[in-house]
Amino acid sequence: MDNSMLCENRRRHFALLSVVAVLFLGYGASASAATLCVNPGGKTGCMATISAAVAAASPGDTIEIAPGTYKEDVTIMKAISLVGPQNGRATIDASGMANGIFVNGMAAAPRAGVSNVLISGLTVRNANFEGILLANASDVTLLNNHVVDNNRALDIADGACPGIPAFETNEGDDCGEGIHLMGVAHSSIVDNEVDYNAGGILISDETGRTHDNLISGNHVHDNPFDCGITIASHGPATTVIPTAKVSFGIVHTTVANNVSERNGVELPGAGAGVGIFAPFPGTVAAHNVVIDNVIRNNGLPGVTMHNHAAAPAAAPAVNLNGNMIVGNRISGNAADTADAMTAGPTGINVYSVAPVWGTVISQNVFDDETIDVAFKAPRGQANVHLNNFSTRGVGVENLGTGSVDATDNWWHCPSGPGGKGACATASGPKVMTSPWLHSPFVSGAND
Repeated sequence: MDNSMLCENRRRHFALLSVVAVLFLGYGASASAATLCVNPGGKTGCMATISAAVAAASPGDTIEIAPGTYKEDVTIMKAISLVGPQNGRATIDASGMANGIFVNGMAAAPRAGVSNVLISGLTVRNANFEGILLANASDVTLLNNHVVDNNRALDIADGACPGIPAFETNEGDDCGEGIHLMGVAHSSIVDNEVDYNAGGILISDETGRTHDNLISGNHVHDNPFDCGITIASHGPATTVIPTAKVSFGIVHTTVANNVSERNGVELPGAGAGVGIFAPFPGTVAAHNVVIDNVIRNNGLPGVTMHNHAAAPAAAPAVNLNGNMIVGNRISGNAADTADAMTAGPTGINVYSVAPVWGTVISQNVFDDETIDVAFKAPRGQANVHLNNFSTRGVGVENLGTGSVDATDNWWHCPSGPGGKGACATASGPKVMTSPWLHSPFVSGAND
């Protein structure tokens, strides 16, 4: 399953990557654009540091980076392209520094942000906080980078990250992870490898609304202390926008065709393959899509959705609604923990103390889980259809007083949930299972 699936994911992304490359080649080849070069020692008319080239570049310019190691923290506040040799041999070593690359739209013209940035073909490692941080930016593409061994300032014993900037409001236990988007729109994180950071890729909203971003084709693995890919609505950065509302929100994120594996396994309950979190009143993580990913062997359920504090009558509501989990292969993940605890290894866990509406869980294939889908909410409904459940135990478990429409699933036998033979079961109140499929669901078979 592993090799064929990885190859298939690559093939499915060929057209996407080609489009991205063509767009940026056209962008960099405009009549007014220049190409600058960087190499160790600044030989043959090139600059010796990436930061010097960034300072000298005009919007629209391309900076070509030769193989070598560059010990710096690169800050970008203009529309430029950083292009490495595509073999990972151009390395930003940010040892002792905050970030490897910081696309800083907070320091641009008031509320204007920064846009049209390409970062491609680089290895970024050893930063105290994020390897690559994007803040208040749009139309940014991270393509074919290797982000590894960052979050060096993390004190895991204290769950703290000393010195992290005040505008990062919820990163005490992960230092912002390998790649971090906050207040970012219409950007693409494509075909990167993200490994051995505290956590993998983080999408949050401290400095502005985060929306319409694509996380696709990445291999996110072995990040020990947090999720592989996290969508987490946080409190606002009042140091940046003092009158900010409770949450700007994260909407319309597409997490597609990634492999997220072996994340969050160092501590019990440290991280999921993909996490979607709206933790307290006023936070928004809604209408996001997790589609066609391989999610396996992570330290929490493969896809984990959490809310831990319902809003009182006078407070803004929690919005964890309208998220879709479709077409994923989910296997070998761990149980959920603490207040969201599940009874065993779980594929998908949706847990909320506030109502949750419009959750769609469809066309997923489960294997090696004790519970394939768990749902717990005081009101609301999960729509669970066309999934292929595994044989180890419970296909769908409703742990709350909301409801689950679990019709038209394959329960691993023709006789349906709890039937004779190796059938998965349904558990809990308000779970509707009939009719069910009499053979495994195959995408496109009924077209």
